[in-house]
Amino acid sequence: MTFYLYVTLSEEDKISTYSMDAVSGELELLRRLDVQGRPAPLAVDPDKRLMYVGRRDVNQIDSYGIDGGSGGLTLLGTAQLESDPCYMSTDRTGRYLLSAYYGAGRAAVHAIGTDGTVQTPPVEWRATATGAHCLQTDPTNSFAFLPHIAGGNGPNEIFQFRFDVESGRLSENSPFKVPQEPETGPRHYCFHPSLDVVYFSNEQGCSVTAYDFDKERGTLTPIHTVPTLPDDYSGRNSCAQIHITPSGRFLYAPNRGHNSIACFAVDPSTGRLQRTAIVEAEPVPRAFGIDPTGTFLYSAGLESGRLAAYRIGENGVLELMRTYDVGRGPMWVIVLEL
Repeated sequence: MTFYLYVTLSEEDKISTYSMDAVSGELELLRRLDVQGRPAPLAVDPDKRLMYVGRRDVNQIDSYGIDGGSGGLTLLGTAQLESDPCYMSTDRTGRYLLSAYYGAGRAAVHAIGTDGTVQTPPVEWRATATGAHCLQTDPTNSFAFLPHIAGGNGPNEIFQFRFDVESGRLSENSPFKVPQEPETGPRHYCFHPSLDVVYFSNEQGCSVTAYDFDKERGTLTPIHTVPTLPDDYSGRNSCAQIHITPSGRFLYAPNRGHNSIACFAVDPSTGRLQRTAIVEAEPVPRAFGIDPTGTFLYSAGLESGRLAAYRIGENGVLELMRTYDVGRGPMWVIVLEL
């Protein structure tokens, strides 16, 4: 098997592909693909045969085939949208592409054709609220959550949906909304790989909240919230993406402003978090990815145009190995084993 890292460069209209050495974590640039219209979010199907790219300046999603031997991308088709997606994911079967629309305040579900391309019109184009930021199905593929940040017109809530795997439609769960403390701003989330726990990064709250996930009802109950910042920091900051290692032992959330990554150890029985370190990162650490073995983490500096490569230590603390100049405006990082 071979490892590849992909990064979208929103200010250069390109996607760069790197090979990743499985032992050292070293990266080698293989190719830069032209993708006009500010490419940003990426999504990959469960079989890792297809990649979907959101082009935010032109309101489109491109469907690409992934060459398992070289990691190369081949354009299969383009779908027109009514707005620009800020987040995309496939459902657990790879039959549907889910997407969130921050400015439009929408959630969408598109069917994926037998040829791997996103189909239009969407089977779901649901009005929610401004600040919609992430949409995924749970491991049972029966439910989905849509967090909305605080600030501006964002409602500062998590919407809870049921997901129909046959039709791709979303319906309101009961209760429909998970209220938040003022100015929390839930943004992105990830599921623990073996526990019924979901973790949300809080954009305005600069924290991570762990939720108990009732997999029968598809509802969330907060467990606790842990800050991502040191106690003595008083400058501006916001959180962005969140990822957990495949083992479920460690979780990471970046700070935009403090320009760091908060490292957390995860209790293997309860899923509760303990912050273990706050590690310096390239400015501004909006996007990052963890390799499928859970050995390396790669964090992109939106302002610096550099990618910081870290080794994940035995205690989960990040150890900087080196940085790479990747280009202007890196917006998404994903690592695949093909």
